[in-house]
Amino acid sequence: MSLLPGLAASVSLEVTDADTALAMRSGSVPVLATPRLLALCEEATMMATLGKLEEGCSTVNVGVRFEHISPTPVGSTVTAEARLDKVEGRRLTFNVSARDERGLVAAGRVTRVLVSTEQFMEKAR
Repeated sequence: MSLLPGLAASVSLEVTDADTALAMRSGSVPVLATPRLLALCEEATMMATLGKLEEGCSTVNVGVRFEHISPTPVGSTVTAEARLDKVEGRRLTFNVSARDERGLVAAGRVTRVLVSTEQFMEKAR
């Protein structure tokens, strides 16, 4: 396993009507929904570890500290970035942020834990 602080990735999304707070029922305005933005940041954490995990392993989210700072309208492109900050045993802490054409949209931390996929799914059954 080669999970070292500094691993990073970014992913982008062109905001559509389906990504809005109104569509996701998390608010009453037609701008990028916080849950959709957080999901994009989580996707970036997954991309940062892509190809770095042992066979049969995955990571699952166990904690989020997230601040949605600025609205992003439909038609804009938002890019989420994740950088692995700490590796403490099985616990991985990422700094995440998101930007659109106008600047910073969100920032926070996402904590994930390494799991055996098989054992994890067994607990879910």
